[in-house]
Amino acid sequence: MANTTEIYLVAGATGTVGRQIVRELLERGHTVRALTRDPDRAAFPDAVEVVRGDLTDPATVEPALDGVTGLHLITFSHGYEPLETGPDLLKPARDAGVRRVTVLHGGGPTPLEDAVRGSGLDWTVLMPVEFMANSVEWAESIRTEDTARAPFVDRLSALVHEADIGAVAAVALTEEGHAGQEYVITGPEALTVRDKVAAIAAARGREVRLVEQTEAETADEMRAQGQDEDSIAWLLDVYKNTPPVGRTVVDTVPRLTGRPSRTYAEWAQEHAELFR
Repeated sequence: MANTTEIYLVAGATGTVGRQIVRELLERGHTVRALTRDPDRAAFPDAVEVVRGDLTDPATVEPALDGVTGLHLITFSHGYEPLETGPDLLKPARDAGVRRVTVLHGGGPTPLEDAVRGSGLDWTVLMPVEFMANSVEWAESIRTEDTARAPFVDRLSALVHEADIGAVAAVALTEEGHAGQEYVITGPEALTVRDKVAAIAAARGREVRLVEQTEAETADEMRAQGQDEDSIAWLLDVYKNTPPVGRTVVDTVPRLTGRPSRTYAEWAQEHAELFR
């Protein structure tokens, strides 16, 4: 039975993963405090205590740490700039009696993750591979044109359901035995882009045409979305030369949660209305 006197603070609570951590903690019977820059738009259940705070300004976070046992952090600000405020967030966390901290890995070394590792708290690094939720980027073109566009359509990815990331985070925050661990988190199978599009087509009940883009076309599309050249080059390389960690299934989710990883077909069924 959950200890309802313990409070768990989730930063980045309105993000793709943050919302899942909040939901999972609630389902497990824990007391949850959600940190957000805009509480009025958070749209959480009444059971969640929503507090205002910004990781770029540690003074706004410090009051939210009162009584907290476990803390979840992210490594980037809302502008996707690496957070430099780790030491100024983690010292008051220690002083407030926080015991455990999880951090969502940002794809490479970041100052905040370094600070978490050196914090003296029981830390766990969450290292999910490609999110199933990334497929939402196809929603408009599939709805309006019955078409999905992507480069390197035969590349493999062991993509993970965002709810499974939330479940692993909840375990690491609330249970003993996860200190100093780096958990790679994947789904139950490695799929190609073709496989993903087929699953969406099955879920929506109508065919989807897959158009393979060139690298140049993909780069132009990313530029139009406002991505910088370094990010574009990095993403294209990951797509073209997906490292083994991104396409190798591991058992983290079933091992830690005691249930199977969610499949992409399940994700597609859950989100079918986005593509109709």
